[in-house]
Amino acid sequence: MAMSDTRKAFLQIHFCVALWGFTAILGKMISLPALPLVWWRLLIVVAALALVPRVWRGLRAMRPRLMLAYAGIGALVALHWLTFYGAIKLSNASVGATCIALGTVFVAMIEPWLTGTRFSKRELALGVLVLPGVVLVVGGVPHGMRAGIAVGALSAFLVAIFGSLNKRLVEHGDPLTVTALELGAGAIVLTVLAPVMPLLFPAFAGDLLVVPGTRDVLLLLALSLACTLLPFSLSLVALRHMSAFAQQLAVNLEPVYAIVLAVLLLGEQRELTTQFYLGVAIILAAVFIHPLLGQPHALQPELLGTAENKGAGE
Repeated sequence: MAMSDTRKAFLQIHFCVALWGFTAILGKMISLPALPLVWWRLLIVVAALALVPRVWRGLRAMRPRLMLAYAGIGALVALHWLTFYGAIKLSNASVGATCIALGTVFVAMIEPWLTGTRFSKRELALGVLVLPGVVLVVGGVPHGMRAGIAVGALSAFLVAIFGSLNKRLVEHGDPLTVTALELGAGAIVLTVLAPVMPLLFPAFAGDLLVVPGTRDVLLLLALSLACTLLPFSLSLVALRHMSAFAQQLAVNLEPVYAIVLAVLLLGEQRELTTQFYLGVAIILAAVFIHPLLGQPHALQPELLGTAENKGAGE
């Protein structure tokens, strides 16, 4: 029996989430501050994509207005990653990854507005289910890490916005081309922000022109190519056959991978309490409830389209 597009999309996004589980660990292991870390991550991915002829063909075929829209989304992606790694630097990998689960609440409210789909009380209820878990997570970390939770919540809000916008526009461009355009724009935005970052967010600031050491270079290559380029592009493919909310719920599994890896590689269990892990369990319960309830609403045909009639290839 042939696999349905929706089931294939869920398998693809869970593969992406497994790879993204390493991003928090690598972010903690890399010695760079948040700003240069994200800047190098973006730069390496864009440099790799610049070698792919398909990307240049896609850029030549894209309308200027659409390019500008993708560039704006890329700015949000860059700010999301900046705050994500800022949260990790201010707390630890487990806390930073767990905060992303707050995105379900934000997506439930934002996606209908940005994509033109009907508002779903069920999706909002599933999103709200994570809130008791978040309360436990906050109470289960040392006081000095709570600034990291606040920054992580901002990061989750940003991922909800750019995830919903990508859902609106995902059919209009080749996934590799869109990845190159968004992340290239993100690198430009961070380059512009770098001079004022010491005044705005000193904890995130760092010199972009300092060449990382050998260990950091190897970790950055793993972060950029295996944990960014591949899953970012594949997640855009999967998004054609699932809602932004369903994708965000799947991404809530990222803390599972991140926490297990953080315990094994970084020994973070010494920094966190049982209350923290109970909160994580509540947050992740929504991931398993959602598939049992089925798709809450049908996506509007004009926003879905097909790869054939939109000219986008996988």
